[in-house]
Amino acid sequence: MTEEIFQHQTAFEEAPIIEFRGVSKTYNTGTHALEDVNITINKGEFVFVVGSSGAGKSTFMKLIMREEKANTGLIEVNGFNLTKMPRRQVPMLRRTMGIVFQDFRLIPTMNVFENVAFAMHVVGASGREIRREVAKALSKVGLGDKARSMPRQLSGGEQQRVGLARALVNSPDLIIADEPTGNVDPNMSYEIVSLLTEINKRGTTVLMVTHDHNLVRDFNHRVIMLDSGRIVADNSSGGVE
Repeated sequence: MTEEIFQHQTAFEEAPIIEFRGVSKTYNTGTHALEDVNITINKGEFVFVVGSSGAGKSTFMKLIMREEKANTGLIEVNGFNLTKMPRRQVPMLRRTMGIVFQDFRLIPTMNVFENVAFAMHVVGASGREIRREVAKALSKVGLGDKARSMPRQLSGGEQQRVGLARALVNSPDLIIADEPTGNVDPNMSYEIVSLLTEINKRGTTVLMVTHDHNLVRDFNHRVIMLDSGRIVADNSSGGVE
């Protein structure tokens, strides 16, 4: 019986959460952003996505969030077939993921609690759920005492942690972090990735775009490297050279 449970858990952990099969994307301008991309990211993985400017990282992330549609190929995320998905289902897809942005995207007229709670209002959570889950999310990122502070009263690192709490509050299966350390100092960069690593250890899949090769070297996670729209390296032990 124990063996059966173990096999079931292992199968669950190794189930794909993101799958690209023969995916290409060309914009109307003629720019070939991605070309014949094949990749599988399993539940519970932490993956860095790296590459120079123009390599295709932003397009890769936009396709996962269904901000853009592929020209060819199959994309599946969290059990959704994005290739055939009608626009009305896109909000359902995005409710299964939390997104952390480089520029924080906090609402300046709302305090910390309200910024995080906003993500729960969108999905129709009750007042009691919101109070409970926002407090938990702020505690996880070390901002339990900043709930009533306004964004302008926070440092850049604190603002990014509010963004992370907002991404966490609906208990998503997947966190997408698009250059989350781009606007914070090196020490805070390590804190942000350490927090994401702790969240990942609890079972949440993390996909993070970064230009910071020091972070990639120091955190032993899978690294996917894009160049000219193609995957040129996929190192499951971290540290793409």
